[in-house]
Amino acid sequence: MDGLTLLERGWLSSNNVVLHGAPGEGATLLDTGHSVHAAQTVALVAQALDGAPLARIVNTHLHSDHCGGNAALQAAHPGAEVWIAHGQAAAVADWDLDVLSYRVTGQRCDRFRHDAVLRPGEVLRVGQRAWDVLAAPGHDPDSLMLFDAQDGVLVSADALWGNGFGVVFPELDGHDAFDQVAEVLDLIERLDARTVLPGHGPAFTDVGPALQRARLRLSKFVANPAQHARHAAKVLLKYHVMEERSQALEDLLIWAESTPLVVGTLGRAGLHGAPRTHCQTLLDELLAAGALRCQGQVVCDV
Repeated sequence: MDGLTLLERGWLSSNNVVLHGAPGEGATLLDTGHSVHAAQTVALVAQALDGAPLARIVNTHLHSDHCGGNAALQAAHPGAEVWIAHGQAAAVADWDLDVLSYRVTGQRCDRFRHDAVLRPGEVLRVGQRAWDVLAAPGHDPDSLMLFDAQDGVLVSADALWGNGFGVVFPELDGHDAFDQVAEVLDLIERLDARTVLPGHGPAFTDVGPALQRARLRLSKFVANPAQHARHAAKVLLKYHVMEERSQALEDLLIWAESTPLVVGTLGRAGLHGAPRTHCQTLLDELLAAGALRCQGQVVCDV
């Protein structure tokens, strides 16, 4: 696609999108993956830049899989500014692990600085493209999307994937957010996007069917919030194993027992009592589905 390069990653690291600027302008990178993959991200971005400077990093939101490479890229490209959603600026400046969710989720992210903020309604201009900055709450209260109306290209982050959307994290904290997910899906439909660059998975052009699949998934979660919480608990376990690559089963269960969001999410799923017992059940389901594998008493990513 002219003027941009999509770096499709796995599920631990979000996709990265390089927006190529005009000569002398420098490029803008959207999202930077997880810190575990930071060296790989730096190498992939350098290849995509092809000698051009990196002028700016923009994060759609600050989950660890979308901004974990920020620090490494700042070190590799000292002149690159980092732009984040305005609602997260104070937390980043103070590196508040609770507000940024890294403590409650038991996840890690290398500390970085930010230089500027983006607000919904603003326009991000890179090269010949003008990207409308859009609010996309639901998955994360401060999440943003970017839309190039001229070419119908939407950077949807975790608001819409080819087959669904990201976990609705505010729901796990007791806040109603399913309605926000629905409103963002309606917004995407009104945009008449022709190509979607999601936060995870390949780019797609069958936007209508993707929206139908997302709405069907959402309707099931609205009808049965405990189902969403059970799904989210599995995602947290799977993500942690991806982050560690492999971990002794006992250590994994100890991590789960000591991670507030895992314990709270089990409760919202109706799984009360000993967390490790329920985590073992969910791990067995992940193993049976082929989402994880086991080598003796060690749980491994696939």
